[in-house]
Amino acid sequence: MRKEVWFIRHGESISNADLPTTHPAESELTEKGHREAEYVAQAFSRKPDLIVVSPFIRARQTAAPTINRFKPITVAEWPIEEFTYLHPEHYRGTTGSQRGPVANAYWERLDPQEKEGDAGESFAELLARVDTMGAQLRARPEPFIAVFSHGLFLRAFLWMTLTGIREATNRTMCMYLHFSQGIAMPNGGILKTIFAP
Repeated sequence: MRKEVWFIRHGESISNADLPTTHPAESELTEKGHREAEYVAQAFSRKPDLIVVSPFIRARQTAAPTINRFKPITVAEWPIEEFTYLHPEHYRGTTGSQRGPVANAYWERLDPQEKEGDAGESFAELLARVDTMGAQLRARPEPFIAVFSHGLFLRAFLWMTLTGIREATNRTMCMYLHFSQGIAMPNGGILKTIFAP
């Protein structure tokens, strides 16, 4: 069944604004991020049949104005949270700039199975989650779905869709890194797609 799916990146978070964070799941929206969430809600000319949200607070806060605008509406939480490849402890009281050297070192190693500090998510696990989301979307009966997620996750979906790549290797991890660095996906950005049967 043909369906329309809007993929929406959350509004600006405190992490995006390079402010100190506590945990990757708990980075809330800034004032600008809340305004961006309101703009997202106004971008809809009709009510979605289903809203899918990440469990991370910044995505749920971004979805809130759209949910409130179209109540009652069906909302589902799926594991479409951001690719958190660093150990969560790296986020405690640090800014993105301060985490930069650790993040750069992770990408330099290009190990698709690495779980940084035994607690980060591996690149292989990211690809599996993206694949699962795609299968769930294809299986849903709703013709118009809005998905509120995150930059690295949504770039992985776009990259996998365009390339057909599903295997996590050093080479494909490097390819994804270059792709993600070259694709602009701003906070509050909307990627409108059609899933054809």
